[in-house]
Amino acid sequence: MLYPFVFEPIFKDRIWGGRELERLYGKKIPAGQIGEAWEISDRPGDASVITNGPLTGKNLRWLMENHAAEILGDAKPAAAGRFPLLCKILDAREKLSLQVHPPASKAKELKGEPKTEMWFITDAAPDASLYVGLKKGVTRAEFEKKISDGSVADCFHRIPVKAGDTMFLPSGRVHAIGDGLVIFEIQQNSDTTYRVFDWNRVGLDGKPRELHVAQSLASIDFNDFEPKLVPANYRQGPNFKFRQLVEDPLFNVQELVFENAGSVTLAGSYLRIVAVTKGAVKISHDGSGNITELKAGDFCLIPASLKNVTVKAVANTAFLVTEAN
Repeated sequence: MLYPFVFEPIFKDRIWGGRELERLYGKKIPAGQIGEAWEISDRPGDASVITNGPLTGKNLRWLMENHAAEILGDAKPAAAGRFPLLCKILDAREKLSLQVHPPASKAKELKGEPKTEMWFITDAAPDASLYVGLKKGVTRAEFEKKISDGSVADCFHRIPVKAGDTMFLPSGRVHAIGDGLVIFEIQQNSDTTYRVFDWNRVGLDGKPRELHVAQSLASIDFNDFEPKLVPANYRQGPNFKFRQLVEDPLFNVQELVFENAGSVTLAGSYLRIVAVTKGAVKISHDGSGNITELKAGDFCLIPASLKNVTVKAVANTAFLVTEAN
C-alpha cells in the first residue's frame, strides 16, 4: 500500500524572507516574504499533505497514526509518536536572529524541545556568511556583557560560504544564517528556538521580536569555538560521486552527485528522505512500476518497508539522502 511520498510545501512568511523559492525551484509561493518552505512536517497544526498516488489528500499525521511501523522501520519517532524529522528550504534575504536550540539535557527543564540540524547551501550571494559557534576565547561573562550593550554579534564566529557548503549544528551550538542564502535544512522534529539577538529590528507587526536571553544562556555550549564546515571529501561510486555530510545518532545524510545520467539502489530497510538540490530523478521500488519524479527543490519520503529502491538521475544532478536513526 505504501510508496514514496511527495507533499505539499507549507510556506511561512518571515521578516527575513523573499521570493527565491519561486525563482530557483518554481514553487507556487503565496504573496509576502516567504522565508521557509516546510517540505516534510509532522508538527501540531502543520502536517504535510500528500500530493501523489492513491493516498493523495491524506497527511503525514495520518500516516504516522496508521502506518508508523512501516514508515519508521527501526527509526525512533519523536515525542508523542510524531515523525522524527522536519525538512525545510530556507530563503534568507536578510540575516536571521542570533539563536540557539536547547540541548537534550536542558530542554525539559526549559520547557522546550532539543533541535539538532544541518544546513546544505544551494544558493549563495558572493559575500554570504554563516555565524556559527563562538570566536576562540570568548567567555560566558564577556558574552553576557555584550548582550547587555548590544554588541553580542562580535562574539560569533563568521564563516564565508558558497553553494555546496554544509554545516552541522548540534543542539547548543549558537548560530545565525546570514543574508543572501538559500538552504536545505534537515532537523529533529522540533520548533524550539531561543533568540539571543535580533539585530535591533522589528517584526512583521512593527514591534521588536521577543528575545529569550535566560533560556539562551542556559542552552549555549560555551566551549564550542570556531566550528568548521563539513569537509568536501567526495568518494567515487560506480557512476556518481558521494560524500558523508552528517553521521549522528539522530540522522545520517549523504550527498550524491551525478555528472552523467545514472542510477543508484538504496540498500537496506531504512526510513529515508531524498531531497533534490539540482537536476531531476525518478524513484522506483520493488519492481512495482510506480515511478515518483522529482526535480530540484523537491523532497520525497521513502518508507522503511519499501525494498529495492532505485533512484535514476539525469545528467548534472545532485541530491541528499537522509536516513533517520
